[in-house]
Amino acid sequence: MLAHWAWWIAAAVLVGAELVTGTFYLLAVGLAAAAGGIAAWLGAAVPIQFIVAAVCGVVLTILAHRWRLRRMQPAQQAPLDVGQAVQVRTWNPDGTARVAYRGTLWDAELAAPGTPRAETLYIVATRGSVLVLSDRRPAT
Repeated sequence: MLAHWAWWIAAAVLVGAELVTGTFYLLAVGLAAAAGGIAAWLGAAVPIQFIVAAVCGVVLTILAHRWRLRRMQPAQQAPLDVGQAVQVRTWNPDGTARVAYRGTLWDAELAAPGTPRAETLYIVATRGSVLVLSDRRPAT
């Protein structure tokens, strides 16, 4: 069998396996095998065919990985609670508070020690289930 056919059969098997896994890494390796087949079809020596396939495999795998990372990381957005007003029910001696928000009482703390204790404050962040409050509505 001619060398380029062996490369192209390997490429077809790898691309077919990619259809089962859906990771795009086998697609990169399959395309690299196809590039090795093109090098063989053009008459390159066997070591050159492997070098072409290896370089293409590394480059395409890196590109597939970067594409996957970009696709998997959602854009950071502010929590929906940030900017909402809350009503302070009680102040605790340690500076924390119990506030009414969304129909229930929540634990809250001030964003800065110098924040005035008002009846209505605004959520500027969350730390787990604790609301972080300020006397000014955060800019959106």
